[in-house]
Amino acid sequence: MGPAKYIQRRFYTPYEVAQHNSPDDCWVSFLGSVYNLTSLIKNNPGILSAPLIKVAGQDISNWFDERTRDVKVHICPVTHLSRYYIPMGQFPHIPPVEPVGDWDTSYGIPWWKDKQYQVGNLSQRIRLVRIKNVLTGQEDTIEVPSEETIAEIRERYLELNWHAKSYTWKALVRSEASYLFVELDMNKTLAENEVQDEATEFEDHHISTDFYIPILHVYWNDDLTVA
Repeated sequence: MGPAKYIQRRFYTPYEVAQHNSPDDCWVSFLGSVYNLTSLIKNNPGILSAPLIKVAGQDISNWFDERTRDVKVHICPVTHLSRYYIPMGQFPHIPPVEPVGDWDTSYGIPWWKDKQYQVGNLSQRIRLVRIKNVLTGQEDTIEVPSEETIAEIRERYLELNWHAKSYTWKALVRSEASYLFVELDMNKTLAENEVQDEATEFEDHHISTDFYIPILHVYWNDDLTVA
């Protein structure tokens, strides 16, 4: 099986990161960032990349110090010196514990600080939305990062409807004591468009978050857009 489909986005869901879980397609997330380590593994074959391959598709924030954004350190009980804390095993750009003469330091910036490997950010909160095509009656539920704009959500919806850009997007939002269908601002997030996330309130009351999923209505503009 080849690499998972990769579409460049600002934010990714944990599920999307989890799809890249092999040596030939290795993503990890940590401290809110998503990194593609496929080329790093290719350039460091063998046992050195084993710890990274083992956690492919996972979040490895526990490897790092949130304050320094560096790999955690500890005092070595043998040398009494500060060393990287790597119970998972040595991985690329971590120096060996003992002095050696063949350690290559030409990599420059360690990969966890090198932005060339970063492909985006990990969403801090995921939302479910239902998108109802008013023209056809088709309804799809998709998982989206809360940080994404409606335009970015539309890019996800393109995988289900190639002509999504030919629709006007609306939602039922609260207006004083009533609700109104309003056209959504494509450059704003769901929350900024007053499509509130009530999942936390449901969780507090021990109600399934699937009990109510906001609906976005898409209306055909009759101006066919080539996908």
